[in-house]
Amino acid sequence: MSVAIIDYGAGNLRSAAKALAHAGRAQGEEVLVTADPAVVAKADRIVLPGVGAFAECKRGLESKEGVVEAMRDAVLRRGRPFLGICVGMQLMASVGVEYGEHPGLDWIKGKVVKLAPADPTLKIPQMGWNDLAFRQAGHPLFAGLKSGVHGYFVHSYHYLLDEPSHLLADVDYGGKVAAAIGRDNMIGLQFHPEKSQAVGLQLLANFLAWKP
Repeated sequence: MSVAIIDYGAGNLRSAAKALAHAGRAQGEEVLVTADPAVVAKADRIVLPGVGAFAECKRGLESKEGVVEAMRDAVLRRGRPFLGICVGMQLMASVGVEYGEHPGLDWIKGKVVKLAPADPTLKIPQMGWNDLAFRQAGHPLFAGLKSGVHGYFVHSYHYLLDEPSHLLADVDYGGKVAAAIGRDNMIGLQFHPEKSQAVGLQLLANFLAWKP
């Protein structure tokens, strides 16, 4: 079994790769950091990390010839499990409005907009730990975890879903903020599982064991 982590110059790939390798050790997963569409096409699971501005990350992804097409074929046509992390999750949206309006992958309908906490004392970006409230506690992603566990966040924009049933978990940051989303064979995490200690490793192990 192989996991392809998409390398497009946006994100701490080493940390994500180490966490996935640790989480997948018991399952014998091979973790590959790659921008080779042939490797992506053959992978059993695909992970898209991301740190930075939405448009910059989208341009970086599109600059890797054949990678977006390989992802679409693997994920949308052949149903390979997919995980988007932070901006990698946001890129699943229809559009992002950071520094203008920019099209996303349009895999889970919605818009990425700037955080606007109702509490003016809350700073942007949201940076640090927050309690995850599971909205679909029976989802395989949350196996072995209870609602209220902590994830580590660093973000200034958040995902507004068109379809409420695609929300898996949220946090309160001056209002409800999507923390985990998903449909079919796709999952997105706004927080960083590779920085979320035991909770993050459990989530990654659950993703690697998931058979949608």
